[in-house]
Amino acid sequence: MNGSPARLAPRSLALVFGVIVSVFAFSACLQRASRNPNVLVVGITSGPNNLDPRIGTDDVSGKTSQLIFNSLMTLDEHLRIVPELAERLDNPDPTTYVVTLRRGVRFHDGHELSSADVVYTFRSLLDPAFLSPRKGAFRMVRAIDARDRYTVVFTLKERFGSFPVNLVFPIVPDGAPANFREHPIGTGPYRFVSYASDDRLELARFDDYSGGRPKNDGLVLRVVPDDIMRGLELRKGTLDIVVNDLAPDIVYQLGKDPALQLVQSPGTDYQYVGLNLRDPILQDVRVRRALGYAIDRQSIVQYLRRGQAVAAVGILPPVSWAFEPDVFTFAYDPAKARALLDEAGYPDPDGDGPEPRLRLSLKISNIEFNRLQSSVIQQNLRAVGIALDVRTYEFSTLYADVLKGNFQLFTLQWVGGAVADPDILRRVFHSSQIPPTGFNRGFFSSPKVDQLLDAAALSTNDQQRRALYGDVQRAVAEDAPYISLWCKTNVAVAQGDLTGIHLMPIADFTFLKDVARTQTPRRAAR
Repeated sequence: MNGSPARLAPRSLALVFGVIVSVFAFSACLQRASRNPNVLVVGITSGPNNLDPRIGTDDVSGKTSQLIFNSLMTLDEHLRIVPELAERLDNPDPTTYVVTLRRGVRFHDGHELSSADVVYTFRSLLDPAFLSPRKGAFRMVRAIDARDRYTVVFTLKERFGSFPVNLVFPIVPDGAPANFREHPIGTGPYRFVSYASDDRLELARFDDYSGGRPKNDGLVLRVVPDDIMRGLELRKGTLDIVVNDLAPDIVYQLGKDPALQLVQSPGTDYQYVGLNLRDPILQDVRVRRALGYAIDRQSIVQYLRRGQAVAAVGILPPVSWAFEPDVFTFAYDPAKARALLDEAGYPDPDGDGPEPRLRLSLKISNIEFNRLQSSVIQQNLRAVGIALDVRTYEFSTLYADVLKGNFQLFTLQWVGGAVADPDILRRVFHSSQIPPTGFNRGFFSSPKVDQLLDAAALSTNDQQRRALYGDVQRAVAEDAPYISLWCKTNVAVAQGDLTGIHLMPIADFTFLKDVARTQTPRRAAR
């Protein structure tokens, strides 16, 4: 590989952002002077699709629900399931889970949380007449019953050790009306005030929040669709904080601003190259491994991600309690890649000449970063004799092709809580999980892996599950149905006078309740 990815792929965002750094300074000063400094303005990429948490599944809807609602259970820093609205969760037998609720928790309208609210929330997901994209996660539930005012019993149709992760689900009040999406009521740290579609969502502090009164007066989630404009708004001071929604080059530029702060933490977002194992070429594990050795992941992390990621080992993030570090991993080794291609029957036809050993196609979405990354991968593969045809699509078109198996290679990303529970390994790599049933989009099939995943799904013992999932990760790493690229580092860019910023692995918005502004004078307008 001649030259670094930094030279191969010019960073247009950085160039543009470096030029446009002081737009509308006077109007920015007026905006800051006219608002309550204790109401924080959070930059988001788009408005929430639905404020009913049972229906809205897009990223912004999910983050909004974290502020307005609470779940029975939540995730800790190691992605373990721990109580939130629940006081405890008991599992008296393999198909029964008993939730004991905390007492004294209040909804924003003043009524106390009870088992009726919990039963209503989950039964609505089982109701055939209620259209929710989240229904599938509860197919294994036979019944949901209130034992008393503060106790709820979930009865499953069969054993399923990962069931508790489904209780990380926002609770809505009993009898939520049809227009609930327009004025949601929860038990979370903020109560809904107003929503101007595709402009701003306003939330006020809930003083009776069971987790303690938020340290700020409220939040404004302001929609700023353009990446560069979000960066400029931070520099002007008209946005207080942006979490993970800035390109690495823009974060790098903003990190030089003494009036701003960068807060980072290990994340869970995982990007990979998916392979179609029904393709005659990619059926050969030697070819798949050659691809793994040929891609310089460390340069992608260092130059394109600006260090805001780590080279990934597998689909589970290193922060996960079930992560197995002792697995086969690919070092950058072009010589090893060439040797494997020779062994697989793809010799170089003309030595150092231009003719490739073989040709493959890679489908990507039309995000700028993906285009730059694919250019690096294309040059990496060219160096070992593989001609890579990169094809760019709108995300919806790409995703439809992936679900239909219409690809050789593709790049996609698992985000947020999707990989929080190790059962994601079953959904992605079990032979029974080919779309539309699950996420086995590359048609991977291994009797050994199936057996391990079946045993892990039945177990309710975390130590046993950890061992089984470790064996799965080792087996999958050897077979290379995915080529892991990187695991994202969470990054919040915020005004320097904010305190209390602490990012959890899934980069949820719940930390915002702990963020306060110091008495340090705000920056002067630029």
